[in-house]
Amino acid sequence: MKYIKEELLINKGTFSTNKEYRKIRKEILAAIKSIHWPPSSDKFTINPQKNLNGVVPIKQAFIDYLKKSGWETEIKIDVNTTAVTPGKIDAVKAIKNKYFAVEWETGNISSSHRALNKMVIGILSGKLAGGTLIIPTRNFYYYLTDRVGNYSELEPYFPLWRSVNCDSGFLSVIAIEHDDINTHVPLIKKGTDGRARQ
Repeated sequence: MKYIKEELLINKGTFSTNKEYRKIRKEILAAIKSIHWPPSSDKFTINPQKNLNGVVPIKQAFIDYLKKSGWETEIKIDVNTTAVTPGKIDAVKAIKNKYFAVEWETGNISSSHRALNKMVIGILSGKLAGGTLIIPTRNFYYYLTDRVGNYSELEPYFPLWRSVNCDSGFLSVIAIEHDDINTHVPLIKKGTDGRARQ
């Protein structure tokens, strides 16, 4: 899998300059790069049929890599805002008395908004030091499950998250994409089967 770019939405305080964040970012980028398709390949090649490749197996390969690097997965963090807490976070890394969160988009564009808002709430409540949402480019999205959230659709709303008022916190969006296309590779199954492993 290929890293394309990262957009910083919140970068307040010194967190992004410390060694903990450098290690976190290194692990996130390594997890992205580790996703191969077909599984026996040394890169990520997608069958270029519109909307026919699943997204959950791709996410699972990413999560599996982070788990091996000491991340916790499917964690619900109490942000002390209402009686109803935001949903679970895909993966978190403990940093002293806080966490860094990562969400990998498998839902529609509304899910992308919820993922970023969940992390903002965590930052404002002091439970999260920061977070990153990983999302396909528009080009990659074309071959994935129909209507999955993508970078181009989310980009017009970036000024909203940049306007968040906080003393410290980090929030970013990383765009990812396939390495290659080939009509002869198998489609990625939709659902939890056929996990794209290294």
